[in-house]
Parts: sequence; C-alpha cells; structure tokens
Amino acid sequence: MIPRYSRKKMVDIWSSKSKFRIWFEIEAHACDALAKIGIIPEQVAQNIWKKGLETEFNVQRIDEIENITKHDVIAFLTHLAEIIGPDARFIHQGMTSSDILDTTLNIQLMYASDLLLQDIDQLLAILKTRAYEHKNTMTIARSHGVHAEPTTFGMKLAFAYAEFYRGRKRLINARQEISTCAISGAVGTFAHIDPRVEEHIAQAMGMQVEPISTQIIPRDRHAMFFATLSVIASSIERLAIEIRHLQRTELLEVEESFSQGQKGSSAMPHKRNPVLSENLTGLARLIRSYAIPAMENVALWHERDISHSSVERCIAPDATVTLDFALARLSHVIEHLVIYPKNMMKNLDQCRGLLCSQRVLLALTQHGLSRENAYQLVQRNAMKVWNYGVNFLDELLRDKEIRAALSEEEIREKFDMSYHTKHVDTIFQRVFGK
Repeated sequence: MIPRYSRKKMVDIWSSKSKFRIWFEIEAHACDALAKIGIIPEQVAQNIWKKGLETEFNVQRIDEIENITKHDVIAFLTHLAEIIGPDARFIHQGMTSSDILDTTLNIQLMYASDLLLQDIDQLLAILKTRAYEHKNTMTIARSHGVHAEPTTFGMKLAFAYAEFYRGRKRLINARQEISTCAISGAVGTFAHIDPRVEEHIAQAMGMQVEPISTQIIPRDRHAMFFATLSVIASSIERLAIEIRHLQRTELLEVEESFSQGQKGSSAMPHKRNPVLSENLTGLARLIRSYAIPAMENVALWHERDISHSSVERCIAPDATVTLDFALARLSHVIEHLVIYPKNMMKNLDQCRGLLCSQRVLLALTQHGLSRENAYQLVQRNAMKVWNYGVNFLDELLRDKEIRAALSEEEIREKFDMSYHTKHVDTIFQRVFGK
C-alpha cells in the first residue's frame, strides 16, 4: 500500500486511529453487556463510554508502551486505563486478545467491502451508460486474436457489466462471510465470559456471532473473502487487456483519453500509450497474489497460533486499498474512453468478407449439401482471400459448385451485416433488464 495507488477513505479504515477506536468500542460494548447481566455496575459502563468518547487515543503513547510490553492489545489496554481510571479494571474481563483483534479485522473488512461495493456500483453505472451509447456500434469480434464475426462495441461493454455484476454479488456474499464476531475467551469455550456478551457486541456492531471459534475466527472465511477480491481483480484485468489490444496502432478502435499536457514517452513525442490499462493489469496481479497466503492461513495449529497475523496485517489493507484504487481508475478509463467507430468499420472490412463464411456454410447445408462438403467449398474460397487478397464474395459468385446450390441473390444476402446484431436488444434486456 503506497500513496500512489491509495485513496483516503479506504486508507483511513486501516489507520491506527481507526483501529484503536474500534478496539475501544468492542470493549465498551462488552462492558454494557456485562452491566446488563449484572456482572459489573451499570455506572461503570457509562463512565467507560463517556471518558473513552471524550478522549483522542494517543497512538504514539500506545506505541511507547508496546515497545516495553511487546504486546499490542496490552499496550492499548494500559493506555485506556490511563484514560478511564480505576473503572478500567472491569475492561477486558474474560476476554482474550484474539477476541479484539479478530472482531476488529472483520469490522474493517466490512467497512472496506462497503467502499468496494460503492466502487463497483459506480463502475456498473458507467459501463451501462457507455454500453447503450455504443449498443449498435458495429465492430469485429476476435477469437484467438483473429477476426471472427461482427458484434457491437456495446456488447463488449455489456459483457463487462455482467461480469462485474456477478463480482458485486460475490462481494456481498464475501462480506456476509466475514461479518462474524468472536468474544469467546481463551480457546473459545466461554469459560470466563458469558455468551450473551458476544451476542450483544455482534448486534451492536452489525455482525453475527461466530457459531464456534477456537479462540480465533476460522480463516476459511477470510480465504473466501480474498479469493473474491482476486476474482474481481481478474475482471478488471480482462477489461484492461481488451482496451490495450484495441488501442494498438494497427487497430486503434478505442483509446484512453489523452489530456492536455500529458506526455506519452520521454524519447518519442508522438506516443499515446494505454498506461492506465497497463497499470490496472499490474495492480490485478498484485491483488491476486494475496489469495494464496489467505488460503494458507486456514491451516493453523490446534486452537490457534499467530502465523496468520503478520500475513493479514499486510494483505488486508493492501488488497482492499489497491482494489479500491483499481476500480476507481477503471471507472475513469471507461467513462473517458475514446471510441473510433470508423476504424471499427475499416477493420471489419479488412478480411474482405470472410466474416460471413458461416452464413454461407449454413445456407449450403440448408440447400441439401452435407456439412463436410459445404465446409470444404466455403473454406477453399476463404483460403484464396487469405493467400491472394481477393474478395470473398467475388470468389463465391465465381464458384460453380456453390452457384449450383445458391443464387447470386442468396449469396449476396449472406453479406448483410445487420444479420449478426439482430438479437442485441434481447441480450441487453437479459443483462440490464427491461
């Protein structure tokens, strides 16, 4: 996580200030619950809330204490006792450090998920707008990088919309997966704390109770969360790569916006490169890399160890901050993407009619030829186009065997481009609804 690829709202979720505030809220809610069931005086819980909310926690002071204690939660509790006074003896009763750390991590991931969902919603809105803008903008589709059949540029964007919409649903499920609270004490048995305390904190923090914890919240939940972020990152890269390919000079069907004063190369003044899409490809690689350590964190020793801790301190902020930045950058790229319909049509014509080969093939089979024979007749004419640069339609009209099955009018009709886009409305209704 570096400032170049960070946005403030997401960074703030992972700040020490935010973390310590959540720690305090968990402890204070626990005191409320303890007071409610008669374990501590109600006035104590009120006093803890009052003094804690009135005070700005001193991060530097907590760090100083941790340098001595070598324990972050104890350092925080020591500083909190300095603020609260004698009533601090009722704080953290029956709890263990993992209760605070794990519940806080999940709260931070919930907050991060909410921002990421906002990012996806913004991207979806932009994709939808631009998809409808170019719903009928004809372009060539490619398989294996080779011209296939016509589609529309709106279809390409609609495909991306559907993919990110699935990503949104997965992220909602992933958020649900990690929205659990564990306040179960050492080894998760509730030996020193009433389960009602956990239930109270979960409700107060907008979470669910972890059905069974082993002093820590099970890490398969987090593995699924980071895997979901990785899939979303892969969707970002897929769209970014499409833009990079289409911006190549010999295609130039789309182009990233190039602002006044922008420079493309330190050596070549003419360059306008797809740098934002290339950057997104790199960021996607980084985000995906966090899925593996998250999965390796699932297998911990017995009821707990802390081999997962250092991993999560790195990957949780890095993955969420980077994905937040990447989604915002992709929204910018799509919103300001320059589209060149004339170049799309020029590229459509590049293969001199070959993109209609399947229509001719099917027409021949419908007129009595076997598929194998029809394929051979169409392919031999298609190869002439590749090898000699002739026109596909002209070759078909000169082929006596094809003319024996199809009239000139029937052949020419197979080159009507609108045939390939007649179901675009249906597809758009499936993707965007009516």
